Amino acid sequence: MNWIALRAPLDEGSAVMLRAGDSVLFSGTLYVARDKAHERITSMIEEGANLPFDPRGQVIYFMGPSPAPPGKPIGSAGPTSSYRMDPFAEAMCRAGVRGFIGKGRRSPEAREAMRAHGAVYFASFGGAGAYLSKRIRSSMVIAFDDLGPEAMLKLEVADFPAIVINDIHGGDLYEDALRERG
Repeated sequence: MNWIALRAPLDEGSAVMLRAGDSVLFSGTLYVARDKAHERITSMIEEGANLPFDPRGQVIYFMGPSPAPPGKPIGSAGPTSSYRMDPFAEAMCRAGVRGFIGKGRRSPEAREAMRAHGAVYFASFGGAGAYLSKRIRSSMVIAFDDLGPEAMLKLEVADFPAIVINDIHGGDLYEDALRERG
């Protein structure tokens, strides 16, 4: 398997070169936000309020974190189901988010918003939260600490693995796999 090294945040050129099925290793900054954080961020966007991060080029990881054991930046850090964030995809993409990492399919509306705005959807490995946590160098709450495990986090990662599911050219790894099966 050939891995593509990516630096987050992503530039437009990185998004353009990726194709559904590509295996990538992220290094740099990922932000964590789940449905409650997405709801708040979307409201802030609609109100014209200052966001707790600059969304341009950023990659949002849909993650369910667990508490950090002593001496570690985070506990288990596996992806959570992405469909819950689909209602917010258009607003997040319009704000400049360039990538999302989660697990499972995205709705047709979310896929179209990503394609229209040049954003890529990646899947990481469900059931591998302990392994993925070893790729996280630091973790800190940056917003919505009242949401507990749904607070927004900033992660610094090195060689964090993911696979391109939906590229900006309309490619869809899940659909491709179903067609191949006949």
